[in-house]
Amino acid sequence: MRIGVFVCHCGTNIAGTVDVAALAERALTLKDVVHADHPMYSCSEPGQASIQAAIKEKKLDRVVVAACSPHMHETTFRRCCEGAGLNPYLFEMANIREHCSWIHDDKQVATEKAWDIIKMAVAKVRLLEPLYSNEVEINKDVLVIGGGVAGIQAALDLADAGLKVTIVEKETTIGGVMAKLDKTFPTIDCSACILTPRMVDCAQHENIELMTYCEVEKVSGYVGNFTVDIRKKAAMVDWDKCVGCEVCVQKCPAKAPDKFNVGLEPTKAIYIPFPQAVPKRAAIQVDYCRWFQQGKCRVCERVCPADAIDYEQKDEIIQKRFGAIVVATGLEVFPWEQYYHEYGSGKIKDVISGLQYERMLNASGPYGGHVHRPSNGEEPKTVVFVQCVGSRDESVGRPYCSSVCCMYTAKQALLTKDHCGMDTEVYVFYIDIRATGKGYEEFIKRVQTEFGVKYVRGRVSKLYEENGKVIVRGVDTLLGEQVEIAADLVVLASGIMAADGAKELAQKLNISYDEFGFMKEGHPKKSIHFVGHVMIDNLFFQLDRLKNYAFSPIVAGTKKNLKSKYFCLTLHRPSNVDNEAALSRLINAISEISENVPIIFPCHPRTRKQIQAFNLQKFFKTFDGKPIERGI
Repeated sequence: MRIGVFVCHCGTNIAGTVDVAALAERALTLKDVVHADHPMYSCSEPGQASIQAAIKEKKLDRVVVAACSPHMHETTFRRCCEGAGLNPYLFEMANIREHCSWIHDDKQVATEKAWDIIKMAVAKVRLLEPLYSNEVEINKDVLVIGGGVAGIQAALDLADAGLKVTIVEKETTIGGVMAKLDKTFPTIDCSACILTPRMVDCAQHENIELMTYCEVEKVSGYVGNFTVDIRKKAAMVDWDKCVGCEVCVQKCPAKAPDKFNVGLEPTKAIYIPFPQAVPKRAAIQVDYCRWFQQGKCRVCERVCPADAIDYEQKDEIIQKRFGAIVVATGLEVFPWEQYYHEYGSGKIKDVISGLQYERMLNASGPYGGHVHRPSNGEEPKTVVFVQCVGSRDESVGRPYCSSVCCMYTAKQALLTKDHCGMDTEVYVFYIDIRATGKGYEEFIKRVQTEFGVKYVRGRVSKLYEENGKVIVRGVDTLLGEQVEIAADLVVLASGIMAADGAKELAQKLNISYDEFGFMKEGHPKKSIHFVGHVMIDNLFFQLDRLKNYAFSPIVAGTKKNLKSKYFCLTLHRPSNVDNEAALSRLINAISEISENVPIIFPCHPRTRKQIQAFNLQKFFKTFDGKPIERGI
C-alpha cells in the first residue's frame, strides 16, 4: 500500500494557525505513507496537478488531502484522483480548517489537533476499498413540499416540462403567506391577481396532484428513488363530496381563532380559509367543535346539501415514490408578543403586526379593506411603523435581517395614505434601510417624497397607552433628540422565521439547517432543491445594475481609474471580523495581494467598526474616503 498525504496551506486560512510544513514532514513517519507535500492551494489547478503528478510518479494507491470541509471540495479531489487513474473512492479528506485552524488561536495546540485528524484520516484510508458507479432506474416524479408561491411556481415549471408533480401542503389550501397579502412591492400590484391564477393552474394541470391538509411523515431511499410516507390529516369532511358552498360555515354556532386572518377576527369551527381557496373545501377544527368537545350540535351535518360531513374520519398514511424533492416550506412571522414586553406584549389593542395590518388592508380581509383602530373602530389619523421587531436584535435571539421588512413597511405606509387620506400622519422608525432589489430604492424615495411619509432613524424604546392614544417613545439618532408621538395605530414590522416544523422536516430529509431552523441551500443531495431564497432573488434582480455601474458614482469613478482587473472584497462574517487575530491575519493577507491586484472593499458597518477598534486602517490606501499611505 502506498499512501500520499497533502496538507494544504489554504493561504493563511490553515497556515495562519497550523504548521503545515511540519505536518507534511511528520506524515512521512506514518505507516504506508510514501509521499507528503504541502501545496499552497490544493484545490487550485496547480495544486491538483501536483497531486496527480505524485499519484503517477510515486505510484500512490491511496490519497489523503488535509484541507477544508469535504462539503466544499471532496468531489473536487475525487475527480482529481480519478483523472490520474486512481479510483476516486480511495481518497479521504481531513478537515483541518473548519474543525481546527478556524477555531483555535494557539498555533501549537492547533497543529497537534491537526496531526490527530491527519492520523485518523490515514488510518481510515487504509481500510477503503474501490467503488464503481452503476446505473439504476430512477423515478422521474417530483415531490414539492410546501404550497406557497415558491412551491406553486416550482411545481408549474416542472409540470410544464413534462414531469409528474405532487404538492404536499399542511394547510387546507395552497397559497401560503402570499394569499394573505394585499399588494406587492415595489409595483403595488394586486397579490391575489398574481397568485390566484397560478393556484387554479396547479389544480387544473394534468401533471400536478394537490395533497393539501397533508404532511410528510417519513422519507427513505436515495437520490432518484425516494419513498415518502405522507400523512393525510382528517378534515372530518369528505372532500370528494364537498362542493365548497360554505352553508356549513354560515350555520356553525362555534367560534375558533382564525389563523388565516392572524387573529383579527374569529372564524367558525368548520371553515374555509378564504374565498379563493384551492381546493375550496371545508374542514373541522375538532378542538373548537361542539360535537367533539361537548358531544352535541352536529349542525353542519344537518345543513350540508352534499352529505359530506364525516365525524368518523381518521388520519391515513399514503406512501408514494419520487425521484426528486423540492423544499419550499415558507415562513412564520416572529411572535413579538412573547418577547417585546416594552411594546405591550400584545395587550395594547392598537398595536398590531405587519401581517395583521396586511389583512386589514386587504379587501377580502375581515374588515373589507377598511383601516381602523381595533380599540374603537375609528379611522386612524396618525400611524407609526416600527421596523426590525424580531430582526437584527440579538436580545431576542434573532440577529439576522429578514430582508423584506423595510420594503413591506414602505408599501404599507403608502397604502395607509391611500386608504386613510393624504392628510394622515405616517411615521417609520428604522435602524437603516436595506432596499437591495430592482426598483426598491426608488420606491422608498417615492414613499418619502410623493406621499410625505416621515422616516425617523432610531429605535422605539417603549409603547404605552395614554388618553386613548398609543404613545411611541423613541430616539432620532440623526438629530440626537428624544421623540414622542401620540399615535392612533402602531404597526410592528415583525421579522420572519423558519416555518413551523422546518427543523423536524430537515431531519426527516437528512439535510442541514442553521441554528434558526432555516435549511441550508448548499446541501449535496442533488435531488433535493430549495426555492424562495430572497438574497439570491435580489442578486438576479441586481445583475443588470451591476453590469452598468453608473448607479454608484464611487465605484464608477474607481473602476474608470483602474487599468487592469481588480478584486471586489466582501468581509463581514462575525467569525472573521469579531476576532482581532483572525481579522488581522485576513487584512495582512489581503494587503499583500493588493500589491499585485487592486482590491475594492465596500466595507460592512460591523467590519468598519472592528477595523477601527483593532487599529487596522493603516493597511488601506483610503478608509471612509480619507487617503492612507499604503494598503488595499
